[in-house]
Amino acid sequence: MASATAYVAVAAGSAIGGLARYWLSGTVAPQAGDAFPWGTLAVNVSGSLLIGVIAGFTLTDGRMPFGPTGREFLMAGVCGGYTTFSSFSLQTLDLVRDGDWRRAAANTLLSVGGCLVAVWLGHAAAVAWQRSRGV
Repeated sequence: MASATAYVAVAAGSAIGGLARYWLSGTVAPQAGDAFPWGTLAVNVSGSLLIGVIAGFTLTDGRMPFGPTGREFLMAGVCGGYTTFSSFSLQTLDLVRDGDWRRAAANTLLSVGGCLVAVWLGHAAAVAWQRSRGV
């Protein structure tokens, strides 16, 4: 089980990441227009870049080795609060670097497809529930 310090580090990082996501998405979206979710795309791509940079620098043999709590603050906290797409991207990259292209492709297809199906089902369930209640 993780220590209390790790939970506090992740919580603090999540707050920072969430605020950064809110700021960037809110800055990009009004400038780019409503026809495409440019704000969300900017967050997901920049979050994937950020977690890649952090992972590269904080590996035990990297230039800036961090202890487990520092990595949890940055990766699970800041990046996780900013976008969980960054975790998906890093895990898929790890599969590719390990030469496991089949699992990398499956992770990509199942994550994107599964999330699209899930958001559709959730939305449909919420709308149906509201209609059944006359809302």
